Amino acid sequence: MVMLASGAVDPGLLGAAATPSPIQARQPGTGHLFRPISADDEEQQPTEIESLCMNCYRNGTTRLLLTEIPFFREIIVSSFSCEHCGWNNTEIQSAGRIQDQGVRYTLTVRAQEDMNREVVKTDSATTRIPELEFEIPAFSQKGALTTVEGLISRAVSGLEQDQPTRRANEEGTAERIDEFIVKLKELKQVASPFTLIIDDPSGNSFVENPHAPRKDDALVITHYNRTLQQEEMLGLQAEEPEEKPEEEDLRNEVLQFNTNCPECNAPAQTNMKLVQIPHFKEVIIMATNCENCGHRTNEVKSGGAVEPLGTRITFYITGPSDMTRDLLKSETCSMEIPELEFELGMAVLGGKFTTLEGILKDIRELVTKNPFTLGDSSSPGQTEKLQEFSQKLDQILEGNMKAHFVMDDPAGNSYLQNVYAPEDDPELKVEHYKRTFDQNEELGLNDMKTEGYETGLASER
Repeated sequence: MVMLASGAVDPGLLGAAATPSPIQARQPGTGHLFRPISADDEEQQPTEIESLCMNCYRNGTTRLLLTEIPFFREIIVSSFSCEHCGWNNTEIQSAGRIQDQGVRYTLTVRAQEDMNREVVKTDSATTRIPELEFEIPAFSQKGALTTVEGLISRAVSGLEQDQPTRRANEEGTAERIDEFIVKLKELKQVASPFTLIIDDPSGNSFVENPHAPRKDDALVITHYNRTLQQEEMLGLQAEEPEEKPEEEDLRNEVLQFNTNCPECNAPAQTNMKLVQIPHFKEVIIMATNCENCGHRTNEVKSGGAVEPLGTRITFYITGPSDMTRDLLKSETCSMEIPELEFELGMAVLGGKFTTLEGILKDIRELVTKNPFTLGDSSSPGQTEKLQEFSQKLDQILEGNMKAHFVMDDPAGNSYLQNVYAPEDDPELKVEHYKRTFDQNEELGLNDMKTEGYETGLASER
């Protein structure tokens, strides 16, 4: 087995015998693997293992002691020393698992006896002395089996380590640290009470209660549930996956994809956007603009499924202000103007999101620009009727003629704005009806099986 100078070792490997090293290893006596810590137990001897010194890269010796602290749990004490360069290091590791809860020890140090209390501080523990606003963050030091005085001495040694360099480069900072080191050393004299807090999310740190099993008035032990950040720090919680963009974000973004112009077949781009219609539902608006021939087209798709019931919308047009109402016509919607004896079947004009004025102008353009209705091949009677229709439609657009406008959508995905929403509109009537077999057939719903289809497939196989 090769170990580093830190003396760290995987607890799972401790029970397995490593390859015999050149140094004679002294094995603990027979009995329990973790024996209670005691200076009088002569059989409790450390295991010596040859390991690599990371200071001089020659072989040194690591001593491992598997022991049990009374009223606490099992720990592994490891100590490394190198006879060649004099490097040495000591640390502890918990031999048990991470506990179900974190633990916080709050000790009020009032007398010199309190400085001699045994302390187990793991890597994940944070040490604080509020009176000095002093804190040793988690994972900034290796775990240690020491005393309260030893913790303070270790902190002093850590601060003094780089003082010569600081005095040469940052004299002001070095002076402030010297003043703070003096305050830490004064704590050892216990001239006045101070508080020592050890907070360990893993629950494996420990502060001795010399009065155990009786209560210690100077020591408060608090167990708590770890936060998600503490779980992640201990490796118990996987990092949260990146949040998927919310649907709300898509409403603020215009998506683009490449396509070909339906007129000249030149490469063009289609813009697509998800829009929420108030008091209705979401729709997808797609628009294509060809830079080559100037052709423009737009189309609207419903963002939802086919509704359980069909929808019939009847609106009574009374004036020019009605022309500004928003209107959504799906591909499955048919339109009717009874006063003009006009009816337009589904799929004509496609899906559109426009205004009432816009859809009426599209109807006029569809009729007047049809060469088979107003061209040379049309009959005189038919031409007169279509001209009369066009004139009446213009009167409706100008607000000089009142008329009913009916939208019938078996799929239930069409909409006409209610300017009084959420109150009822006196001129707008919305009816929901059950579709006929023929309407379901046109929508392809009769052949759609949504329940028990897996059983049918299994029988076919």
